[in-house]
Amino acid sequence: MYEGPLQDLIDELGRLPGIGPKSAGRLAFHILEMDPREAKMLTEAITTVKEKVRFCEICGNISAHEKCQICTDPRRDNTIICIVEEAKDIGIIERTRSFRGLYHVLGGAIDPLNGVGPDQLRIRELLERLKDDQITETIIATDPNIEGEATATYLSRTLGVLGIKVTRLASGLPVGGDLEYADEITLGRAFEGRRQVE
Repeated sequence: MYEGPLQDLIDELGRLPGIGPKSAGRLAFHILEMDPREAKMLTEAITTVKEKVRFCEICGNISAHEKCQICTDPRRDNTIICIVEEAKDIGIIERTRSFRGLYHVLGGAIDPLNGVGPDQLRIRELLERLKDDQITETIIATDPNIEGEATATYLSRTLGVLGIKVTRLASGLPVGGDLEYADEITLGRAFEGRRQVE
């Protein structure tokens, strides 16, 4: 529709999740109209995040260091690990202030239709962490959708033989939804009402 750099920007913005063609166009025009200093700050922020943000070597959370703040916090309960699909889920759970344990990020969910099996997830790393005798409980906090449920079922079977208590977030989260869209109260109640997986 437009020529050259503006269309290139619209195309690139349109590749972002949740950004359709109209939103991409609006964002591109907003960037075009920005003060040059503000535009430079935006590009520097994007460059910096790509250069400096990494994943925690222990749990897979987003971190500026080799180990994230949660893994290095001595006040955390190191007997419980909450298993989530993505690093963004940690921030959502942390906002509830209902959980003070540690986390493990799988890096996705089992999704055979898209070629994602257990071997593509960070399950091996989880099993290594569970060799630590201090761990007494794992909480499965995958999304309440088909992929999340398949992942939870796989994990409950795999972890159930280790002699560690395996729980799943309780109801209150809508089936077919994502943790990202759950409000703090609903998510907090789901934590309080979690149950052991049988």
